[in-house]
Amino acid sequence: MSGPITRRVEGMLLGGALGDGWGRPYEGQAAPEGALPAALIITDDTELTLATCEGLLQAGRVDPKVIAERFVVWHREGRLHGLGASTTKALRDLEAGVHWALAGAKGERAGGNGAAMRIAPIAFLIDPEDDFERVHIRDVARITHHHDEALVGALAVAAAVRFAATPGYPMARLLTDVSALLPDTQVRDRLQEYAGLGDEVRPVDLGRSRGHSGFAADSVPLALFAARAIGRRTFSEVVVEAIRAGGDTDTIAAIAGQIAGAAVGLAGLPSEALARLRDREAITDLAERFARLVERKTQGPRA
Repeated sequence: MSGPITRRVEGMLLGGALGDGWGRPYEGQAAPEGALPAALIITDDTELTLATCEGLLQAGRVDPKVIAERFVVWHREGRLHGLGASTTKALRDLEAGVHWALAGAKGERAGGNGAAMRIAPIAFLIDPEDDFERVHIRDVARITHHHDEALVGALAVAAAVRFAATPGYPMARLLTDVSALLPDTQVRDRLQEYAGLGDEVRPVDLGRSRGHSGFAADSVPLALFAARAIGRRTFSEVVVEAIRAGGDTDTIAAIAGQIAGAAVGLAGLPSEALARLRDREAITDLAERFARLVERKTQGPRA
């Protein structure tokens, strides 16, 4: 990637926040319409993403210890809303002094999308295609989740953001390119299945037939499938399609919004929705500061 990345970073963070706030009122519904709410209020999807950015800024690099410490600060200050069981368990363990590498939930119930929903900023500092660098994604995911599907879901989102933020990247290849980087998991299998589907298939069809739960193997491929339409569809259309898939609408729309926002940048986000986004100024300020870090670290940054 090359060129200024500020607008791409802003697009990712604000796009994710728009998807999160837009999808929040419809969570748990089978196939909601997805009309734009009067106010877009973010949840833990965006809050933990912002806390991740703060940790990256504080450390100047990907340091899971520092990121975990920022999660604890946000939790203690009551700034996290709608947390899942696995993340809540991890935060309580961290507050009790458990090492970040051991705090994450384990077992079959730990395969949720809580790591995937907050991983996007890391895609601007490391290369998910590099075997050494992608270890950072595993480590940051393990702060809250010790499960192969959760870890691979996070890797899939990071890779998707990285591809989408690359100027000229053909989004029609997104699912094929991402799945090629993943180990054998349900997340990979579902992405490979969805990659072969035509444009006539909509996210709502997949939500009904394949699932739209908070399990990473359901929600992450569904979010990527919705996001790959950016360019053929507007940002608003991508988010509404993700929401109409139903189920875990805030996280599915947040991830789709992060990827689509990284593709179109700040200029491609809908002004009407941005005007309704609570905390917009704070998110924009953090995005600008994080973008400056990325520019310094890459020395020939991405657009």
